[in-house]
Amino acid sequence: MSVSKINSKPRRYFRTYLRRNLSVLLKQILCILLCLIVITPFYVVFINAFKSKGEAARMNIHFPTTWHFENFSEVIQKGKLITGFFNSLLYAGLSTTIGVFLSAMAAFVLCRNQTRTNRTFFYFVLCGLFFPINYVTLIQVLNFLQLNNSRAGLILVYVAGMIPFCVFVLRNFVLTVPIELDEAAVLDGVGPLGLFFHIAVPLLRPALITCFLLQFIGLWSDFLTPLYIISSSALWPMNLAVYNFFGRYQSYWNLVFADILLTILPVIILYLLGQRYIISGMTTGAVKE
Repeated sequence: MSVSKINSKPRRYFRTYLRRNLSVLLKQILCILLCLIVITPFYVVFINAFKSKGEAARMNIHFPTTWHFENFSEVIQKGKLITGFFNSLLYAGLSTTIGVFLSAMAAFVLCRNQTRTNRTFFYFVLCGLFFPINYVTLIQVLNFLQLNNSRAGLILVYVAGMIPFCVFVLRNFVLTVPIELDEAAVLDGVGPLGLFFHIAVPLLRPALITCFLLQFIGLWSDFLTPLYIISSSALWPMNLAVYNFFGRYQSYWNLVFADILLTILPVIILYLLGQRYIISGMTTGAVKE
């Protein structure tokens, strides 16, 4: 073997090693840049929420010279955030609980009784994933039912809006539950409700938690639907309270940022606590047909 071939091997290995590590390095840099794009707005909101009015008006990323924790107490008093928080909790919590419960029952029936009618009904429900909300027609329907500008009307709209997605996800999970479990339970004398509550619900817990968390976060952040339906300030959710607060104190950016931070904080905490359920729920059985 010639000397040139022996010397070429280390160079070839070095080039291969450099090429692989350069690719990994470029991917890491890209991920860091994407994370910075997402994190920077949150950081700006967080850091400016503790500044004085003059410092917050500069919109920079520097730490405040003095940390003004009183901004939050002032926002809670002036922005009516306590009322908005409980309104948002009622709308998102009750709507999500009812919607996920009804969707789970519908998905169970559609899977265990696969007739042509049920299959047609399933595809009809899926149409709700593709058609946008017509607020003009929606308001007319609520006026006819005398539910406009009411908590019941908004909860009803939320429940109807989440059913297509939840039925789609939960049906795919029900398909992963062996039907032999149902047959064994029927032989033991279990009825339809017992099949659902004692057999299906425990096995569908990851999917139920996933749907609940995703829908709760979406409803908590929803702005347009309550803006069109709710006109009374006493019924406003938390994000509409922020919108109204910004209209009155738009020159006080420190208070505006404190208001925004208090509004998004419950959603961030809920997501951090339930992210493992979201990831496991969306990756287990969600693509099975």
